[in-house]
Amino acid sequence: MNVAIKSANNKKIVTVHRSIVGDLETPISAFLKLCGDGPSFLLESATGGEQVARYSFLGYNPFLTLRGCAGGVELHWKDGRVETRGGDPLEVLRKVMDDYRLEAYPSMPRFSGGAVGYFSYDLAARFEPVGELPPDELQLPEIYLQFMQNIMVFDHFTHQLQLMVNRPVKDGESVTMAERMANGEVQQMVLQMSRPLSEEPATIRSAGTAPLGNMTEAEFVERVKTAKDYIKHGDIFQVVLSQRFTTEVTEDPFVIYRRLRSLNPSPYMFYLKNEEMAIVGASPEMLVRLEGTVVTTRPIAGTRKRGKTEEDDAAMEKELLADEKEMAEHVMLVDLGRNDIGRVARYGTVQVKEYGKVERFSHVMHLVSEVSGELEKGQDALSALRACFPAGTLTGAPKVRAMQIINDLEPVRRGPYGGAIGYLDFTGNMDTCITIRTMVIKEGKAYIQTGAGIVADSVPESEYAETLHKAKAMFATLGVDPK
Repeated sequence: MNVAIKSANNKKIVTVHRSIVGDLETPISAFLKLCGDGPSFLLESATGGEQVARYSFLGYNPFLTLRGCAGGVELHWKDGRVETRGGDPLEVLRKVMDDYRLEAYPSMPRFSGGAVGYFSYDLAARFEPVGELPPDELQLPEIYLQFMQNIMVFDHFTHQLQLMVNRPVKDGESVTMAERMANGEVQQMVLQMSRPLSEEPATIRSAGTAPLGNMTEAEFVERVKTAKDYIKHGDIFQVVLSQRFTTEVTEDPFVIYRRLRSLNPSPYMFYLKNEEMAIVGASPEMLVRLEGTVVTTRPIAGTRKRGKTEEDDAAMEKELLADEKEMAEHVMLVDLGRNDIGRVARYGTVQVKEYGKVERFSHVMHLVSEVSGELEKGQDALSALRACFPAGTLTGAPKVRAMQIINDLEPVRRGPYGGAIGYLDFTGNMDTCITIRTMVIKEGKAYIQTGAGIVADSVPESEYAETLHKAKAMFATLGVDPK
């Protein structure tokens, strides 16, 4: 039986959903059956990098695409209309989200429809005085969000699949007619899910070319020394310096994603595709989440390679916890997270949980803490995003001065790297991760960017090595080694 959920204003959108048993399906098989070659997304999660989280989300068939660019925000509608709006891009997004606001129901999953996509690191230049930006190599929008008409929620606990259609009510169309059309689309999704699937395994194949960095080791080391001079003279306490690797790829980006999720299971695994590019990632780090009235961030700072045995892992963990440089960096970034959350939380509600916990991933282990608070009245998901964006763990501290120095030291704009990827739900929830451990695939090339946190006692050569360690899972996915 299909169930219709009315929008809050009962005019703009209707949502119809149906639950079916999915114990023989996986998110990968469902994606291959439903999504086809058009714009689509798949969001998955492995809690702590090891256990599958409760929900996976996929979507396709956008009724609206929002693209942020220097001239404003472009709204691309399914019927071919393009509307340009000026002003603050997050305010434009807020107005669009308000148009499609849905009431939350207890039985609804965390995400049932809304905006899915990325906010580039360089978007910060719209809000903060970060100085002149370096050249734009990737030529991608500052914001790219898709509002998908067709959504599937995969519940790994109950093995139920929620098939959903979020259908805008067209001008001159009744809500009843919109519901009828949405019902037909849900029935089509059920039919597609019933079809058999034949797909080859995603085996590892070499990309054929070793990834090239946009800085030599000597150039990176020299920039680390410059960053340390800024620290010595009191400009900053820390700055995150990154480099970008490029390699040629010929494979379907979704095949690459399938390998990555197997090699590097992470709390935030994502595949985003449109006509011009794909973004494939497995990020360990939340940027900011809003669920109900609780706003949360989980700063990560402090890294060690995984050991070959459990004993090696235990030794590396002990070494990490005893490393004064790593702990000092972590304390600094936890404080930054508290300040960010405090900008939108009710006074006295900000607290730090799980301080300095070590979490293990496929190739590295990290120090992780959790900071949360109760959202202040009058604030919303986009207020929280603005308060935390970009993450201090990808800039340094103080944040604005660190971003100015990054623009001076890094040869190209970061693009999606260091920004955010995730969703904003029509009910008001949000979940975003920091865009790291990610590759952008465009025009036959894969771009992978990694960084290292520079502090007063950083060893430049070690910081360069850290950028290679962080990229290792991405290189392994492509079957290549860096030059």
